[in-house]
Amino acid sequence: MSETSGTPRRGSVRRVLIAVLGTLSLAAAAATAATLPANASAPTPPTGWSQVFLDDFTGTAGSGVNTTNWQYTTGTSYPGGPANFGTGEVETMTSSTSNVALDGSGNLLITPRRDASGNWTSGRIETKRTDFQPPAGGKLRVESRLQMPNVTGAAAKGYWPAFWTLGAPYRGNYQNWPGVGELDIMENVQGLNTEWATMHCGTSPGGPCNETSGIGNNTPCTGTTCQAGFHTYAMEWDRSTSPEEVRFYLDGVNFHTVKANQVDATTWANATNHGYFIILNVAMGGGFPGAFGGGPDSGTEPGHPLVVDYVQVLQSAGGGGGTTPPPTGNRDAYSAIQAESYDSQSGVVSETTTDTGGGQDIGTIANGDYAVYKGVNFGSSAATQFHGRVASGAAGGVSGLIEVRLDSRTSTPVASFALANTGGWQSWRTVPANMSSVTGTHDVYLTFTSGQPADFVNVNWFDFGH
Repeated sequence: MSETSGTPRRGSVRRVLIAVLGTLSLAAAAATAATLPANASAPTPPTGWSQVFLDDFTGTAGSGVNTTNWQYTTGTSYPGGPANFGTGEVETMTSSTSNVALDGSGNLLITPRRDASGNWTSGRIETKRTDFQPPAGGKLRVESRLQMPNVTGAAAKGYWPAFWTLGAPYRGNYQNWPGVGELDIMENVQGLNTEWATMHCGTSPGGPCNETSGIGNNTPCTGTTCQAGFHTYAMEWDRSTSPEEVRFYLDGVNFHTVKANQVDATTWANATNHGYFIILNVAMGGGFPGAFGGGPDSGTEPGHPLVVDYVQVLQSAGGGGGTTPPPTGNRDAYSAIQAESYDSQSGVVSETTTDTGGGQDIGTIANGDYAVYKGVNFGSSAATQFHGRVASGAAGGVSGLIEVRLDSRTSTPVASFALANTGGWQSWRTVPANMSSVTGTHDVYLTFTSGQPADFVNVNWFDFGH
């Protein structure tokens, strides 16, 4: 969480077209959207991964965090460290449950508040453990499902929520940043529908890691905005690849990667030859918000929390191909489900996409094809909307239906929409559709129906809404 962290095909035999994606608008949705329900528990680790840390934030409403897992950082700096945590932020961090508390429904709330004199308080917690790192030849995954403070526009001025990690040698020293390394998994400012991910290392200012900006990238939240709904933010530190690399994900899509060969060997070793600890906080003001319009003022609304469903750390012993295996079950209906993460399918293939965030889509989809996604959890509040991220380069007169069926490929569809040519196989649009009310956990079948035999659609991701 640095002062200025971040920066402002058709591959199948049947189709061989490559399209360039245009820039997408980052306009935020209305800030009045309701908070989506939290999961009861974190996802079960995929095959080949073991869980080494978990906090689901289960507890009595109004209670503090589990101090076996976490410690509070209070005041305006570390003892003997840079003032205002070295960023220029203006709040005082406290351990008060008015700033850091469980909500009784499986969430942690970190809430910035302003007193009658205009002084800001907020919360910052850190894992007591400082040993999070991948084993030799293996991988580490640090993940959280969270909702950014649900405030946008002028009312969000100065907000700076973050989910991030610092190199263990920083604890107790506080003068060795950025050489000891920092991995920012999620940062956001000013209520923008944007998530920043960054690696900090080397020397400051400048140096091999371009400090104080670091080596960063950003991407918008899709389906719902970062502020209006929960999304999953993750970092994978991979020692099974050559060169070693750190990957950052939003809802399972890898949108930023830093490789060891991007910097000199000494810089990389100084930043990675040790463990890390995890931090969750909401700062107010500082250099990063300053780069996007400034810190809090009289129009800034206090009281909008960072809502954290869980924090989970997974470890893989190594020997893998450098990517997270597709999930099987425990999927969140209200976060983007990547189409290529199917549990089974017929007729579709995965391919590289040029859509925002990169990653893969599924293509070569024609009449009768389908893909299955097991264990999608809709919760107890009924889903009534379906959204699909789709593209089509189908010939004139070729169109079809994208349908949602539950628990069987032959069940009656609960939602569907029609699609024809969108301008190309990589010309993406998000199409909404109403659906029958759905609660509980179901296997979701995406089925594809057309009156013509030709391919008619690509799918990048889909999700559901209330």
